[in-house]
Amino acid sequence: MVKVAVLGYGTVGSGIVEVIKTNQQVVNQKTGDELDVKYVLDLRDFPGDPYENLVVHDVEVILSDPEIKVIAEAMGGVEPAYTFTKRALESGKSVCTSNKELVAKHGPELLALAKANQCNYMFEASVGGGIPIIRPINSSLTPEQIDGITGILNGTTNYILTKMEREGSDFDTVLKEAQEKGYAERNPEADVEGYDACRKIAILSSLGYGKNVNFEQIYTEGITKITTNDFAYAKTAGYTIKLLAMSKKVDGKYFASVTPAMIGRDNPLYSVSDVFNAILVHGNTLGNTMYYGAGAGKLPTASAVVSDVIECARNPQNTLPVFWDSEDLSLSSIDESVKRFFVRVADADLEQAKAVFGQIEMIDGGIAGEKGFITDVMSEKEFKEKSEKVAVISRIRVEA
Repeated sequence: MVKVAVLGYGTVGSGIVEVIKTNQQVVNQKTGDELDVKYVLDLRDFPGDPYENLVVHDVEVILSDPEIKVIAEAMGGVEPAYTFTKRALESGKSVCTSNKELVAKHGPELLALAKANQCNYMFEASVGGGIPIIRPINSSLTPEQIDGITGILNGTTNYILTKMEREGSDFDTVLKEAQEKGYAERNPEADVEGYDACRKIAILSSLGYGKNVNFEQIYTEGITKITTNDFAYAKTAGYTIKLLAMSKKVDGKYFASVTPAMIGRDNPLYSVSDVFNAILVHGNTLGNTMYYGAGAGKLPTASAVVSDVIECARNPQNTLPVFWDSEDLSLSSIDESVKRFFVRVADADLEQAKAVFGQIEMIDGGIAGEKGFITDVMSEKEFKEKSEKVAVISRIRVEA
């Protein structure tokens, strides 16, 4: 029997217990042993809960119990999750987590600690909820030189943008609705400003390129400035607008960013709507592979954690390989990144814009008093320099 503890009995933590208990037979079959939740750590009591007898309030009960072989960490945040995870790994207990903040900040250190103590630190659920993406990068795609990762990695922002596009509602209205439905937090900053997606693309990029990608060095821009007028232009031109988390290798240089972007119907991410997530991974010989599914939610995320728990239980005292070196990957400035841009200007400024930007593709969004156009390919730096000579209402990057 493999004894397991769960840290945190909130949405994901309770989901982990539920997945194990609901699918106990198949979980045991896949584990090759009986998987049993012995403890649940939380500061609260849960009277009436079917598993209230498992709840303990002191982490020392778990860390000092030699029977506990695997811990599922669902606390969120950096502390005390970081301290508890370190101590667990130091004692040879494997840890599985959905905590992208912790993984993005301390991933290499915790992986090294797991290896030194012949256990595992696994985090399939930290990116994409229930979408299998970490394990494919670590195993199925190992023959590839990964040179590009592009994803819709935040369900909240994708839901908001989808509703704005379909219903013509403004950002504030849709955000309020998303909060009422539980798709957005009361403080939605991490989602709508792109910080959540930033941590996730940092994790994926670190695994894909083998060196540590510091999320604090990734250029990040949210969706709060996107308007219904932007969608009017996008629809006319056959585009949609998504918050894209991207990293790529171009001529030996690495770039990473999180920004709103216009994408066309030929892009596989075009039809990814509502709260769903999707990730494109490009390998030098394989080309694109795409991973799609529920990017968040209680049971999808919990299922991904339990998949890691099963993997750890099947590999006692055997550290599974993860290619994420502690050496930082040097990211090039976004100023060097090259692409096209969608630009809106007032009618009175159109001729000046044509003179400054040269070759442009006009778009009629049907908006009184202004015009829109897409520039030719240019660097971010060049665009900034040109836009300083024109009164630009707004701009959105255009991806192929």
